[in-house]
Amino acid sequence: MAFDVERLLQLWSDPLPADDGAAADAFRELYADPVTVNGTPMSPSDFVDRARAVQHTFSPVRREVLSVVEEGDRVAVAFRMGGRQVGTWTTSAGPVPATGRELWLRVIDVLTVVDGRIAEIVMVADELGVLVGLDAVRLRTPADAVTGD
Repeated sequence: MAFDVERLLQLWSDPLPADDGAAADAFRELYADPVTVNGTPMSPSDFVDRARAVQHTFSPVRREVLSVVEEGDRVAVAFRMGGRQVGTWTTSAGPVPATGRELWLRVIDVLTVVDGRIAEIVMVADELGVLVGLDAVRLRTPADAVTGD
């Protein structure tokens, strides 16, 4: 199948067209409408919003592909994405204000490709590791449980 992973990641890291409709059309070239992401349907406009958020969080957005595995209609991509955090980073644990620090997310996406476009994504990102590194969360130790901290 030889899915174009580089083109996919460019949508997330390179500047999008200023016009939201043109930006959504760029996503429609690689993504079905809708795409199910971890069980939730998302439209091209949803992806535009997310990509713009990533591009406002990191300056510049950098990425490094670690591994790509293709089998039938599935493409698994392990990569790192990040940069200097210059904007609020929205995480599953809540927003993290800009720190000015370098941070890198480790991500694995398992893509289901139908007719050349992504129809489903199972995505896992190591937010917790980055949040601990930024001191945005603190992991409890066994001693904390004893003292009640």
